[in-house]
Amino acid sequence: MKTIYIYGANGHGLVVADIAKSCGYENIIFIDDDKNKGYKTFEDIKENKNSHIAFGIGNNQIRAKLYKKVKESGFLTPILIHPSSIISPSSKIEEGSVIMPNVVVNAKATIGKCVILNSSCVVEHECKIDNFVHISPNVALAGDVKVGEFTHIGIGSSVIQCLNIGKNSIIGAGSVVVKNIEDFKKAYGNPCKEIGDIK
Repeated sequence: MKTIYIYGANGHGLVVADIAKSCGYENIIFIDDDKNKGYKTFEDIKENKNSHIAFGIGNNQIRAKLYKKVKESGFLTPILIHPSSIISPSSKIEEGSVIMPNVVVNAKATIGKCVILNSSCVVEHECKIDNFVHISPNVALAGDVKVGEFTHIGIGSSVIQCLNIGKNSIIGAGSVVVKNIEDFKKAYGNPCKEIGDIK
């Protein structure tokens, strides 16, 4: 029986579990370091080296810390792609990333480690999404957009072609990005404007 652990017993974890089932995993086991939730913790399973583990954690920084921990402990972090998504054969997707229902990843796009491409988002040709990014539902990235590591793009946002969105930034829900966004910035609106710093 094909087994996978889902790190994070919450709503996002439930979606990741459904995707894992659609990818052929039959035995889905949730783990959570909050002992009050009643699940096993990572400490309980950490001797199960070479087991598969996926992340039900939406927070980019927390997901990165957990990724480092599980890799150092010898776990495998597969790519999970919902079968309804359309993924170009010329794209590249790195380990630990989860691609949810109805996502489109077009030609020559590259997706880094432990990225979340949430439901119905579009990543157009030649986009480059760095490690530990979260692209929310219904986001549209036009061709050749670069998104720096740890950045979160809010639900329903759009980004025009050939822009750079810096690392560790947050783009608010429903924004229309028409110019580059620097590192460590909060930005929001139509047109999207930088509205503050992230420290």
